[in-house]
Amino acid sequence: MNLNRNVYISILYVMLLVIDQSIKLWVKTNMCLQESIHITDWFYITFIENNGMAYGMAFMPKYALSLFRFIASCALIWFIRKQIRLGARTLWVVLLTLIAAGAAGNLIDCMFYGMVFTDSTLSMPAITVVWGDGYSSFLQGRVVDMFYFPIIVTTYPEWFPVWGGQPFIFFSPIFNFADACISVGVVTMLIFCRKELSKYNAHHEKV
Repeated sequence: MNLNRNVYISILYVMLLVIDQSIKLWVKTNMCLQESIHITDWFYITFIENNGMAYGMAFMPKYALSLFRFIASCALIWFIRKQIRLGARTLWVVLLTLIAAGAAGNLIDCMFYGMVFTDSTLSMPAITVVWGDGYSSFLQGRVVDMFYFPIIVTTYPEWFPVWGGQPFIFFSPIFNFADACISVGVVTMLIFCRKELSKYNAHHEKV
């Protein structure tokens, strides 16, 4: 049974990575930087790149962030395999896999995109080049983002403190499929996997 779960989870992991990278590669090689495709008034495909974590955030230098992603991805894969051996609940394992695949998806951008692509510019999409002739070095690639959901676009009332009269957009971050996997995994885990989270939190406190 555990062998079958290993196979299914491995297939899910690979499928998520393939979806993430397929979207990024299409955007990277077909769209200019900051180009936007209007899908609906509340959904755009808008190509940007960032050096940071999910949704463009950045908390540490690029090399440190990339190494952190690599270590986190390896640790998550090890933890998932351990959970399968222990017979953990399927939902828990699937959500861990979502998070692991999301982390790995953005790690691939950082590790390899700078090595194999030219710079994306405002007037020209990136093209593939000979390994090592790209816009940056190993672990220094930029993460490709594209999903933009400006669900509400309005203006703060004039009486509103500090931001009165300024534009207001909800939801403004531009993100990618890997970010969505991480977010869905974490939020769903917090809602439906409290038992597992409590168990490991209690274990951590004992240690």
